[in-house]
Amino acid sequence: MSTTRIGSPWHGLGAVLSKELADHLGSARMRLLEWLVVLTAAAALYGAIEGIRQTTASDPFVFLRLFTDARAPLPSFAALLGFLIPLLAIGLGFDAINGEYGRRTLSRILSQPLYRDALLLGKFLAGLAALAISLVCLWLLVMGAGLILLGVPPSGEEVVRSLAFLLAALAYAGVWLAVALLCSVLFRSASTSALVALGLWLFCALLWPMLAPALARAIAPPDLATLMGGGLDLHALAWQNGLLHVSPATLFNDTAITLLNPSTRSLGPVFLSQLQGALLGSPLPLSESLAIVWPQFTGLIAAVVLLFTLAYIAFQRQEVRA
Repeated sequence: MSTTRIGSPWHGLGAVLSKELADHLGSARMRLLEWLVVLTAAAALYGAIEGIRQTTASDPFVFLRLFTDARAPLPSFAALLGFLIPLLAIGLGFDAINGEYGRRTLSRILSQPLYRDALLLGKFLAGLAALAISLVCLWLLVMGAGLILLGVPPSGEEVVRSLAFLLAALAYAGVWLAVALLCSVLFRSASTSALVALGLWLFCALLWPMLAPALARAIAPPDLATLMGGGLDLHALAWQNGLLHVSPATLFNDTAITLLNPSTRSLGPVFLSQLQGALLGSPLPLSESLAIVWPQFTGLIAAVVLLFTLAYIAFQRQEVRA
C-alpha cells in the first residue's frame, strides 16, 4: 500500500485554527483563567501605583515601574505574570489531543481530508493566539490604568520596552503551551497530562533554582585555595549560571528584569572592569538591553520549537483507532 501523501499536509489548518480559537475564547475555562490573571494582576498593579505616585516627576521610566514595583504581600506585576502564564497555557493545552481520544472523535476528524500535521499545528496556533489576545488585552489595561491614575503619558522607549516584554511573555507562554501539548499527546488521561505538566512547571520554577547550585558544585567542585580565601570559583559559577538557564522561568525572569529595568547592565556576576566609565544607576540604551536578553529570548523560542517537534513526532507515531 502506498503511503504517499496527496496534497498539502497543511490542508485544513485554517479550519482547525478558527474552530479551536472560537472554542478557547468562548469556553468557561478560558474565562475563569482570565479572571484569575486579571484580578491578581490588578492587585499587584494597585500596589505599584500607590508606591510610585510621588515619583512621577523625577523618574524617567515611571511606566515601567508599573511592571516591576512590588508592595507586600504581593509580588510585582511581572513576577505574577511569570507565575500565572504557565497556569494559563497549561489550562488551554493539557487536553488538546487526549480530549479528542476521550470523546472518541479523533478517528472521525482524521478520516476527513485533514492530516495530523494540520490538526496538531492548528491546535497549537489556536492556543497561542488565545494567549496572545489575553496578554495584549492585559497590556492595554495596564497602560491605560497607568495613564489614567498617574496622569503621565509613557515615553516612546517605555512603550517599546513594554512591547518587547509582551513578546517575551508570549514566547514564555508558548513554551508551556508546547509542554501541555506534548503531555496531551503522550498521556491518554487528561488528568495525568495536567498533573505532569503542572509538576514540570513547579520543578522548573521552585526546585530547579535550589538544585542547580548543588549540581554545579558537584560538577565543578571549588579548589581548596578558593574555599580558604572566601573567593568565588568562576568555573563553578559558570556551571551554575548555565544550569539555571535550562529553566524557562529563569530565561523569562532575566528577560523581564533587563527590559523593564533599564539600569540592569549584566545578568551574571559583575566585575570591576565592566563598571569602568559607567555611571552607577544610569539607564542603558534600548539596543544594549536587547543585546543582553537576546540569548534568553532565542532560548525561549528554541524551547518552543523543540517541544512542539517532540509532540509532532510522538503524535505522528501514534495509532488512531476508531
